[in-house]
Amino acid sequence: MTISVLVVDDSGFFRKRLTEILNASDSIRVVGVATNGREAVEQAEKLRPDVITMDYEMPVMDGITAVREIMARRPVPVLMFSSLTYEGARVTLDALEAGAVDFLPKNFEEIARSSSELQKILRERILDVAGSQPGRRFAAVAPPSRAPAKPAAAPVRREPERPEPGVGSRSSVRKTAPRSYKVVAIGTSTGGPIALQRVLTGLPARFPAPIVLVQHMPASFTPAFADRLNKLCQIEVRQAEEGDLLRPGLALLAPGGKQMMIENRGGQGRIRILPGDDRLNYKPCVDVTFGSLARSFPGNTLGLILTGMGADGKDGCRLMKQGGSVVWSQDEKTSVIYGMPMAVVKAGLADEILPLEDIGRRLTEAVN
Repeated sequence: MTISVLVVDDSGFFRKRLTEILNASDSIRVVGVATNGREAVEQAEKLRPDVITMDYEMPVMDGITAVREIMARRPVPVLMFSSLTYEGARVTLDALEAGAVDFLPKNFEEIARSSSELQKILRERILDVAGSQPGRRFAAVAPPSRAPAKPAAAPVRREPERPEPGVGSRSSVRKTAPRSYKVVAIGTSTGGPIALQRVLTGLPARFPAPIVLVQHMPASFTPAFADRLNKLCQIEVRQAEEGDLLRPGLALLAPGGKQMMIENRGGQGRIRILPGDDRLNYKPCVDVTFGSLARSFPGNTLGLILTGMGADGKDGCRLMKQGGSVVWSQDEKTSVIYGMPMAVVKAGLADEILPLEDIGRRLTEAVN
């Protein structure tokens, strides 16, 4: 099956380069180009592509407005191209909320060190987002006291591979009894920014446990993402720093490009920030953080895996379970990409499998 792509960008050079790279693949074909958001909306209806690549800053209509219109008319998986700056991060997060599936840096030198690596990354990302079913709207979150939370738009991808019967299906999992946890740890990737926003805006200001967050995201994006969550949530959210102490009502986000570990010093959780290791695919890596929690707080951690590609988090969850901790997973129906949650479910590690809209409420019920 060939994936059809619409390339949207006001730069003729970028349109030409991206078209050349994608058309070099036997499984991808660029069926059209657009120079602004208005053309993108019209071409999306006319050509009915499987995937749209979208720039943000364009004349006539910007990328975010175009994404909103496309999602309202005929939802299509959208891959945004963004600058790796604080402002670029803010804009990209707005695009994800509007319905875009994922994003990549627009500067190709920031994506890969060689032409062959660049082509591989771009093609794989197109194929990854092509299977999503965008346009799903979740019910609005009740406005928190700090600021009203906007309704989040989250596209949904269904993987062809499904959990084995009886392993991790909702009917085979019972609710975990309420208990006291030293830490709640959440790991996610593609679709995670909106999923985390949905979960965290549902928590009360006096949430009784510390929270650590691991989102696959570039270093320039995590400060803006933490700021965004902090403005929307009743709990405090900020990017983690070396030596930060864990405390109830505070969520600490792992900085992009580095690894976050948690140490136990006399019963007090403390953050360690380490350089990103080139031997690891993900920086930050869910397995690294979850593994450190399995060692530092065995039996006293609630781990949660949300939407994302791949299987990062599965090994960390296994270590948690071996120590007596509890693991939850997002369900397939509400996952943008059912990769990371599926890996945990298929391994038989999930104590609960939950739709995204129920997770905030269940956390409030289960954590004493």
